[in-house]
Amino acid sequence: MASTNDLKNGMVLDLDGQLWAVVWFQHHKPGKGNTVVRTKLKHVLSGKVVDKTFNSDTKVDTASVDRRDMQYLYHDGSGFVFMDTSTYEQVSISDDTVGEAKNFLLEEQVATVAIHEDNPLYIDLPASVELVITYTEPGLQGDRSTGGTKPATLETGLQIQVPLFITNGEKVKVDTRTGDYLGRVA
Repeated sequence: MASTNDLKNGMVLDLDGQLWAVVWFQHHKPGKGNTVVRTKLKHVLSGKVVDKTFNSDTKVDTASVDRRDMQYLYHDGSGFVFMDTSTYEQVSISDDTVGEAKNFLLEEQVATVAIHEDNPLYIDLPASVELVITYTEPGLQGDRSTGGTKPATLETGLQIQVPLFITNGEKVKVDTRTGDYLGRVA
């Protein structure tokens, strides 16, 4: 149990049996009346974001979410197998739980796995990853006023838009939140 005055970004709350992560909070003192705490809460499993207002000093249940660094080993057909880097324990995580993170996962890559009561909740990747372009068409210079882009396939199978000068085999930096090209890696 915690008070709404103790809320912090990233804290996970157990509201009506569902897990919600605090994305943003603000203490607000209206002209008259009691102080309230405005929050933006993100549903841990679905990703849905809602605004919720609590009275100041309201007690809320906190959920203990353990964030562990785990190394991605392989996909076994039914899920992604991760190994805890401290205990060497292997855990299979379902495709639904991994979600869009699969587009940026390479074997032996380390990611943060959030676990609640021995159930993996989600995979947290770094803000950007470096991946190799496996296929892209040669870029052709034409008459255009701005830089053009072309589709390129990454080693994970994800297809992104890259500038025309990128060629096969080049390593590029990709934003894991949006899937956007960020630049070449030397």
